[in-house]
Amino acid sequence: MPKIPAAVTAAAVACAIAPFARAGSSDDLDEVRAEIQQLKQDYETRIRALEKRLAAAEAKATRAERKASDAKRTAGKARQQALETKDAVAETSQPMTAPEAAAPAPTQQERQNAFNPAISLILEGTYADFSQDPEDSQISGVIPSGAEGWRRGLSIAETELAISGSIDPWFSGYLTVALAPEGEVEVENAYFQTSALGHGLGLEGGRFFSDIGYLNPQHQHAWDFVDAPLPYQAFLGGQLADDGVQLKWVAPTELFVELGGEVGRGESFPGAESGLNGAHLYTLFGHVGGDVGASNSWRTGLSYLHANPKDRTYDDTDSADTPVTNAFSGTSKLWIADLVWKWAPEGNPSSRNFKLQGEYFWSDEDGTLTFDQEGDAGGPLSGPYSSSQRGWYAQAIYQFMPRWRIGLRYSQLDSGNPNIGLVSAGTLPGTDFPLLEPYNPSSATAMIDWSPSEFSRFRLQYGEDRAQHGVTDKQFYIQYIMSLGAHGAHIW
Repeated sequence: MPKIPAAVTAAAVACAIAPFARAGSSDDLDEVRAEIQQLKQDYETRIRALEKRLAAAEAKATRAERKASDAKRTAGKARQQALETKDAVAETSQPMTAPEAAAPAPTQQERQNAFNPAISLILEGTYADFSQDPEDSQISGVIPSGAEGWRRGLSIAETELAISGSIDPWFSGYLTVALAPEGEVEVENAYFQTSALGHGLGLEGGRFFSDIGYLNPQHQHAWDFVDAPLPYQAFLGGQLADDGVQLKWVAPTELFVELGGEVGRGESFPGAESGLNGAHLYTLFGHVGGDVGASNSWRTGLSYLHANPKDRTYDDTDSADTPVTNAFSGTSKLWIADLVWKWAPEGNPSSRNFKLQGEYFWSDEDGTLTFDQEGDAGGPLSGPYSSSQRGWYAQAIYQFMPRWRIGLRYSQLDSGNPNIGLVSAGTLPGTDFPLLEPYNPSSATAMIDWSPSEFSRFRLQYGEDRAQHGVTDKQFYIQYIMSLGAHGAHIW
């Protein structure tokens, strides 16, 4: 604010003198002079006060500009530290924007908590009733995976302890430890994940569930049924998890587009522990999805798996019912096509929703099959082996009212007609490979579940399983799932 010009001051003084211009006595003149002097002093005092206020305002503005500049630098640091990936759906690899202003300085407690990982516990238990002994259960027509089946009676199923957290601005870490019903502790997932690559790219390394298909990346407690459908049991041993590295890219488009690939150790089925150097399992996958109006969404995908198992063993019996151990070595190729359609009124699934889900599998294996590797029944004998097999499942889940859902699932396999060189050459009869006798296994399952909250669920499930030639296994499950700690609610 500039100083008041002298002309203005003079004008003011003139205005003040005007009423007294007619005064004639010296006393009157002295009084006028005194009042003029007082006015001048008053104006000078006010001007000095205004000048002080102006200086204070200018200093305050300078400090505000400095703080704004500091806030921009702090926001830049906060943006880099806040970048994170994935869980999520899909969800998750979209570019993030910087905050408009710096967040308030964290308290001492918040700074301490920033170094604490998120911990969650999934309590899961089942009561299982089977008409056939699950210890003797096999899927006819395919080489068994060797995966352990369910147990009769009460069981803790697969309780999980999960720990996750940010490592630094560039990486996050995840660990899931599963407690098997037999009391064994298994590392289910243990991997790092990048959080600042940008451009929709994500990298993770360690042990993780492969992103092939739709069901495979999900933890078992997030499935809509107690068990995995037949194609997953036959071609992936229930679920594929391996030690390796994954690179994934999510396109910056309104339509969800995800492409990725993995390189793994190849120990998990359809691979096998080889003890060799290098990687022996490779995957490629692509997923596309989007919305149809406000109430519908969809996702479809295509995945490919290539494994090089060496001496992948399985137990069988020969024509004389002598237990034998056979082994396959060669290449295993698997294609998976998946499609999911979801409906919820105006996109809100809390009251009602419907999900239709299905996957189709093509499996081709080519290599060498060794009969009686341990030499218990006249072996070992080796010959060429090839197979081309198919499988699929479809399931529908309907939440007809809050907290209540019902579901149906049907799955089927086509074993084809495997080419066993030892049988084709007449070296051994086909009855020495009873598990590989052509067959089309199937399974039908129904369930109903109730979720008191997003962190607890109770489920009843009944199924008729015809996976084994000439046998119908009637299966009944009661299941509970409880989520404690930092574990987020699963997307319906």
